[in-house]
Amino acid sequence: QGGYASHGHSIVANAVTGFRQLYLDRIGHHSTAYTVYTNRPAPGAMRGYGIPQCNFAVECMMDDIARERGWDPKAFRLANLMPLGYVDPFNGITCHSTGLAECIEKGADFIGWVELREKYKEQSGPVRRGVGMACFSYKTGVYPISLETASARLVLNQDGTVQLHLGATEIGQGGDTVFSQMAAQAIGIPTEDVHIVSFQDTDTAPFDTGAYASRQTYVTGKAIKKVGEEFREKLLAYAAELFPDASGLDIRERQVVDGAGEALISLADLAMNAFYSLEHSVHITAEDTNHCKENTFAFGCCFAEVEVDIPVGKVRVLRIVNVHDSGKLINPALAEAQVHGGMSMGIGYALTEEMKFDPKTGRLLNGNLLDYKMPTSMDHPDLTALFVETDDPSGPFGNKALGEPPTIPVAPAIRNAVLQATGVAVNTLPLSPQKLVEEFTRGGLI
Repeated sequence: QGGYASHGHSIVANAVTGFRQLYLDRIGHHSTAYTVYTNRPAPGAMRGYGIPQCNFAVECMMDDIARERGWDPKAFRLANLMPLGYVDPFNGITCHSTGLAECIEKGADFIGWVELREKYKEQSGPVRRGVGMACFSYKTGVYPISLETASARLVLNQDGTVQLHLGATEIGQGGDTVFSQMAAQAIGIPTEDVHIVSFQDTDTAPFDTGAYASRQTYVTGKAIKKVGEEFREKLLAYAAELFPDASGLDIRERQVVDGAGEALISLADLAMNAFYSLEHSVHITAEDTNHCKENTFAFGCCFAEVEVDIPVGKVRVLRIVNVHDSGKLINPALAEAQVHGGMSMGIGYALTEEMKFDPKTGRLLNGNLLDYKMPTSMDHPDLTALFVETDDPSGPFGNKALGEPPTIPVAPAIRNAVLQATGVAVNTLPLSPQKLVEEFTRGGLI
């Protein structure tokens, strides 16, 4: 942990918690974790927050058990998945929706699991191939361990469009696009009519606890939906003043319509009335907070086909696919981009990324991007992202976590593919050439 606590305690706690949040715990188990101070750099929060580490251990173990017993790893997992309605006995987080079994079947069909497992079952020679898989689950936010709250503000502009102001932060993940879509959906207007304030200033922005824990479309999304519906009711209430004899008022295609669907007034004209009416001038706004007291699980899996050059310890990923259950997708294109980015990180974890230290001093030896080997596009196969959409009843629009999950299952899937190809179980990362040659030598392959 280095010389300072940072997030170390909560990361290791989250890691051991994750052991029981993927497969059905039939007998109950106990986990103990320690944070150890060292003379190395102080680590902290990173995408996945301890779950990639514990998931690597669990998913390697699942394949090791299946191999020892002569079981198919896919069938073994399917027989033990967390069921719908599972409630974590420690924190009460409930499995409100799950499409994990469908994710596994979809990924297996894509990669050709049955055919490849049979094809690569008995191999010899210096270059061999294998196919592996890994699953994951991931919480959506940090409730009930810590506070989850978010606020949103909507303001009517004079041309009938709206301004959306949040404390939630656009950090390159496409948050502003999704937030705008959510607001438009809640109000009933086109997305292009939502003008989001794309920078956050704590002097003026509504409060939000931050961009972490794959929480924003879930927690901030609830705030946006809540405020959007309040804002919509205020628009319709003002329209009712203008048309007291109309009933069943609704907003469609930038128009306020009556119960028969007849257009009564455009939102642009309604805004002009609201701003400049001599009888009732009002600046229509809405602002509220969502104190989120819910959580749910996102799920998914990764399938990888690899080629292993045993004498030189080289692993080449031939094909790889992630399949995710993140509830309803708010923006499929952005969802796919999130998964591609996470898969790239997972490939780096699996094959190349490693901090090297001087054992005598603890000094970092490769603290630069020349010697710390991050994968580039030249090191990747095509990255495939697939989805199984469920409708999570706790999500604001049926959605749940997606930001961190894509990173989690990639490394164990690659490791398990190497296991099938070579019969050698490697239990630390990365699967670097030096390490693999040593393991293959111990395994009698070299």
